[in-house]
Amino acid sequence: MIGGRRPIAGRKIADRRVRVERPHAPYFRYSGPGQLVAREAASERPKTATGRFLARLKNVALGRPLANEEEIGERLSKKKALAIFSSDAISSSAYATEEILKVLIAVAAGAALAYSVGISIAIAGLLAVVSVSYRQVCRAYPSGGGAYVVARDNLSQLLGLIAAAALLIDYVMTVAVSTASAIEQIQSIAPQVYPFRIEVAALSISLITIGNLRGLRESGNIFAIPTYLFIGLALLMIGTGLVRVLAGDVTPLHQQNVFHPPSPEPLTVFLLLKAFASGSVALTGVEAIANGVPAFKPPESRNAANTMTAMAILLGVLFVGITIVAHAFNIVPTGPGGDSVVALEAKTIFGSGSVLVLAFAIATALILFLAANTSFNAFPRLAAILAQDGFMPRQFGFRGDRLAYSYGIVLLAAIAFGILYAFGGDTHALIPLYSVGVFVCFTLSQIGMVKHWRAVRERGWRWRAAINAIGAVLTFVVLIVVASVKFVDGAYLVVLLIPTLVALMLFISRQYQASARELAVRPGLVVPLPHREERVVIPIPGINRAVIQAVNVGRSIGDDVRAVFISEEPDEAARIRARWEQQVPGVPLVVVESPYRALVGPLLAYLDVLDRAWPPDKEAPITFVIVPEYVARSWWERILYNQSARRLRTALLGRPHTVVVNVPYRREDPSTLDSTLSPESAPPPPGA
Repeated sequence: MIGGRRPIAGRKIADRRVRVERPHAPYFRYSGPGQLVAREAASERPKTATGRFLARLKNVALGRPLANEEEIGERLSKKKALAIFSSDAISSSAYATEEILKVLIAVAAGAALAYSVGISIAIAGLLAVVSVSYRQVCRAYPSGGGAYVVARDNLSQLLGLIAAAALLIDYVMTVAVSTASAIEQIQSIAPQVYPFRIEVAALSISLITIGNLRGLRESGNIFAIPTYLFIGLALLMIGTGLVRVLAGDVTPLHQQNVFHPPSPEPLTVFLLLKAFASGSVALTGVEAIANGVPAFKPPESRNAANTMTAMAILLGVLFVGITIVAHAFNIVPTGPGGDSVVALEAKTIFGSGSVLVLAFAIATALILFLAANTSFNAFPRLAAILAQDGFMPRQFGFRGDRLAYSYGIVLLAAIAFGILYAFGGDTHALIPLYSVGVFVCFTLSQIGMVKHWRAVRERGWRWRAAINAIGAVLTFVVLIVVASVKFVDGAYLVVLLIPTLVALMLFISRQYQASARELAVRPGLVVPLPHREERVVIPIPGINRAVIQAVNVGRSIGDDVRAVFISEEPDEAARIRARWEQQVPGVPLVVVESPYRALVGPLLAYLDVLDRAWPPDKEAPITFVIVPEYVARSWWERILYNQSARRLRTALLGRPHTVVVNVPYRREDPSTLDSTLSPESAPPPPGA
């Protein structure tokens, strides 16, 4: 036990008590013999005033650190999960109809606009098949991962990486497209905001990033209200519009700023397929629930599957309803700077001066901003799974203070904003990059699930496999259509990016595997104690307290200790040698003159000479290079010190038979240090 006993006088004569002091108690608790669990107080604490201030600021912005045991409290109920994981899919109803109409309006006199309803119903049917298929994924793979895990386990690792690359691209595009579309919704009520769309995008992405860094439960509280407000107002708008249609109270909207395509086109099957491909963006985000199953409260699989069904029903009703109302009231897309289709519907149904128009515009903009939150939950989780499998840097598998995968969240925010900035915040320009990756994942996951059911053959496996087989065929056909009709418009970028990301992940995996082979210890091998000799080399800049401390450390390692002083001034070297022999007896000093003013090169050459001088029939000793380093107190002092020490460590890293020992010296009371110095190394008394 760590601690001690101290007798304490009692209240009566000859009465004694014993107080057991456990200095470890504030920092650790025992969980077994020789096993401690660190408490929050044992976490790394900033030692400078600036560091403590930044830590307090971080706690205010992100909240206090959470322990692993508190993770269950951060799980999501179905209501909050619907707001977090479904905001992307549900919000796509705000622009999917518009994408269909922008294709169909190319036909002369808008003769093809009536096909928009049939296309939306066809996409809703595909949504039903995909959602039912992904319910099976939620139940079969409760650990999350979605298409990547399904393809990896049932098809091959390479196909799994293709699915992962497509998913990562899709999540980035979700943030960019949703943010750009939200700005267009704001434009319908505040046109003067549009020139500042990049600044607004940066602010919104930053706020969503902070919300997700605070943890799942708090982000669910933040994002639930806008999601349900949009759903309620959208259903009210659709319901009112359908009642007016049935009552014959339909007054087509007269628009002035109508979208004009670059050139008119004839009504062909290719045009209808292109409209279908454009509207298929409504299915983006459907897979997010399957990727985030571990974020649900128990029973995770059942809650995720039920949330998937609720999301699909809501999305289908909103998407088809908005398309029917738009066709009934002759609403078409506007030109650059104009209102969106859903904004025009709200003005038509509620009346231009109604407060509901303002409320709906705000709710639509908010859910589109927050639709990016789906990616901020799914992208980091997928990156963490890839990191655990060795295909992404391991940092992405680390969770931050709030149990969120902080590296993935920050990376997603940076890339998404970069893409949005590069495309000028134009939704229509971003859409072609959006849906190709989605259908790659859909197809691979459904094929993988068919193979999964054939392998497990549990009760009801035949009809489950049939559902996934139908989904695989449909999504593959749509993938071919989307990739072909959108290839020239920008889908080719995704086609190039997917293999590039796969190659990058394979490269990372090979590096980790090579390192693992080099570091592997054969099972059953008993590691023997080293029988080789050790020598200690201490590069010194002069004689100071940091050097004396490094010498004492070197003496504790071995008997063969030598200091090396590299100088370009012979006179200075002579003075250092005379003082060294007087104050540090017993430790030889090697002076290396450097007429070319180099520091690192002569030291490395000296170490090489020592190695070559060793008898060839004996194993070379381990050379401990002890680098004394002064630890500055403030950030501006650090700029002035330790540059040479850093260069030495970098140059020596990876040198054979060499161990670099960094000995930091912290500024202390001089009398305290003098009392700790060994008699041999202490400065001689005055007059000696």
